[in-house]
Amino acid sequence: MAVWVVILIVVAVALLAWLLASLYTRRKDIRKVAYMMDALEDGELNFRFKDSNKFNRTLNRIRTIFETQRQAHEQDSWTKLIRVLTHEIMNTVSPIASLSDAMARSVDENGRSELDIKAGLETISDSSKNLIGFVQTYRQLSGVARPVRKALDLQELMDGVLALNSEYTASCGAVCSYRPEEPDLMIYADEGQISQILINLIKNALQAGAKHIDISAGMGKDDEVLIRVANDGEPIPVSAQEQIFIPFYTTKKEGSGIGLSISRQIMRNHNGSIELVRSDEAGTEFLLVFR
Repeated sequence: MAVWVVILIVVAVALLAWLLASLYTRRKDIRKVAYMMDALEDGELNFRFKDSNKFNRTLNRIRTIFETQRQAHEQDSWTKLIRVLTHEIMNTVSPIASLSDAMARSVDENGRSELDIKAGLETISDSSKNLIGFVQTYRQLSGVARPVRKALDLQELMDGVLALNSEYTASCGAVCSYRPEEPDLMIYADEGQISQILINLIKNALQAGAKHIDISAGMGKDDEVLIRVANDGEPIPVSAQEQIFIPFYTTKKEGSGIGLSISRQIMRNHNGSIELVRSDEAGTEFLLVFR
C-alpha cells in the first residue's frame, strides 16, 4: 500500500476521532448547562463541576455569581423583615410599658390613683390583643401548606374566582373580566391556593379604587402559562414597589400586609413566580408564571 494512502487513512481516522470526541464533549456540556439551568430555576445552588477545563470553570463562576446575588438578596430581605417586625412590636409594646409605669406611679399609699385604672387596663388589654393578633398573622405567614396539585381548566377556575368576587366588585362600582388569549388553557396547581392569590389581587385593586380589572392568560415562549392581572386603580408608590412582597409591609391603612408575601410563597411552591410588572398612571399589572 502506498505511503500516501496510509497517511491519508491515519489523518482520516484522527479527524473522525477528534470529531466524535468533540460531539461527545458537546453533548456533555449541553447536559451540564441543562442541569445548571434546572438547578438555578429551583434555587438549588449546592452543585459544582470539576475544574478540569475552562468550560466547567465558567459554569462554576456563573453559579458563584448567582449564589452571591442570592445571599445579598436574602440578607436584604431579612434586614427589611426584621425592621418591619421590630416596628410592629415596638408600636404595640411601648404603650403597654408606658401606661403601666404611669399607673404604678399614680397610685398613692392608700391605693388611690389619679388615673382611670379601668380605662388604662382596657388600653393594655387592647394592645395585648393586637400583639397576639400580629403573632397569629406571622404564624399564618410561616405556615403556608404544600400545594395539592391537580390539572385545572383556567376558564373554570376564573369563572369561580369572578363569581366569588362579583358582589364586592359590584358594590365598588367596578368591573372584573377574564380574557383567555387561546382556548383550553390548563395549569397543574392547587385550586384553593391559586384562587386565594387571584382573589387577593382583585381585592387589592378594588381597595386602590380600580374600576376595571382585566385578567388575561396565554402561553409564554417556553410553554409556560402566563396570567396577567391588570387594573386602573391608584398606582403603587415608586418607593413601595420593591417592598410590597415583604411580610407585614403595606401601604394601606387596614390589612395585615401578608397577602402578597403569601402569594409569592404559594407561587414558589408551584415552581412559578409572581411579579409586579408595572404600576404607574397607565395602570398596575401583576404577572403570574406557571412553569
